[in-house]
Amino acid sequence: MSDPFRHDLIEAIRPLRAFSRTLIRDEIRAEDLVQETLVKAWEKQKSFQPGTNIRAWLFTILRNTYYSELRKRKREVEDIDGKMTAELSVKASQDGHMAVRDLRTALEQLNPEQREALILVGASGFSYEEAGEICGVAAGTVKSRVSRARQKLQDLLGDRETPTAIEPPTTSAKEEAKAARTA
Repeated sequence: MSDPFRHDLIEAIRPLRAFSRTLIRDEIRAEDLVQETLVKAWEKQKSFQPGTNIRAWLFTILRNTYYSELRKRKREVEDIDGKMTAELSVKASQDGHMAVRDLRTALEQLNPEQREALILVGASGFSYEEAGEICGVAAGTVKSRVSRARQKLQDLLGDRETPTAIEPPTTSAKEEAKAARTA
């Protein structure tokens, strides 16, 4: 039992190679183009109408594949030395996850008063005075606890910078005037 489609496909390889080499001067890329054309033709053989010109059909597939690749390559940028790729790269997400895990572990090692003051002032954004009211202590006590907590975190986390999320908010002019009156 002979397969006429397969036979015609094999017979067309030599002319496809010649046509491909006229489009692409690189012999290896030209061979790749022919191979891709044959694969596409094999996958789409049900769409081929027997009795029509199979060579014309194959040449159309090869030509369309060639121009599709050409359009695609125009959008691509050659990056031989990897400089552009390095600029586009994104820091791995697991690093951030690990830093958060380390911060949580370090926070757990703080005493409860320091942790509470640090979270209220640094993470929740309360002023020292507001945090003092919440905790039932003076604003100066909260400042002291936050300062000690930040120092302990720096010691626990090593040479890494203390995350900015735990920086105390700057006091407003109104708060400074209020603090000056009560002092």
